[in-house]
Amino acid sequence: MADIDLGYAVIDAERAKRTGAPETVFCGGKTVEQAEGIMIRMREAGIPVLGTRANAELAEKIRGRYREAEYDETARVLRIGRAADPAGLAAVVCAGTSDLPVAREAALTAEFFGTAAVVEADLGVAGIHRLFARLDIMRSANVIVAVAGMEGALAGVIAGLVSVPVIACPTSVGYGASFGGLSALLGMLTSCAPGIAAVNIDNGFGAGYLAHQINMLALRGNAARKINAGGTTPKQE
Repeated sequence: MADIDLGYAVIDAERAKRTGAPETVFCGGKTVEQAEGIMIRMREAGIPVLGTRANAELAEKIRGRYREAEYDETARVLRIGRAADPAGLAAVVCAGTSDLPVAREAALTAEFFGTAAVVEADLGVAGIHRLFARLDIMRSANVIVAVAGMEGALAGVIAGLVSVPVIACPTSVGYGASFGGLSALLGMLTSCAPGIAAVNIDNGFGAGYLAHQINMLALRGNAARKINAGGTTPKQE
């Protein structure tokens, strides 16, 4: 299937074959008509749709056309179908309720591509006992997304408590000197705890996609270890 040229957009119809995941529609900056047109053409081509930063007007139009469409108003995520059934587990942990839009964007993105995700909210370091109470869930996951604004300390604290990769996702939540999330981003980048990778400010989609990729690698590794335990060599792809 070649690229699909709509004049105002070119749909990458082969992306799933190259990368294992279909193209995503970033709805911010597009008109409702443009985003709707892209989604309709993708569905006509049999491509599952994930739309990020989608507004309620677009969601209403898409849900009127596709019964299976799902819209999360908090995350502003619009989904039509799924790329794969969820497997494994990614834990998305956010510092405060104000960080929930980004955290939910990360979780819904991971689920769309095929990773089960759980959101644990309001576990910031100001009430660190709440974080300790949820450690069992975090330690059962293959990857953790730490979503926080303010000074962004949550990612470093979590990385010192678990044995899996931590994806730090800073948010623009905070008072004046947080500089729209820059202080959280810099805090996460300069954390002394190892095992942290940071995405851009408010980039729940990027965090969720990376979490899915790490989760898939973990599942493949587990499968390979089981095969090796049985005395055979795993298939090389």
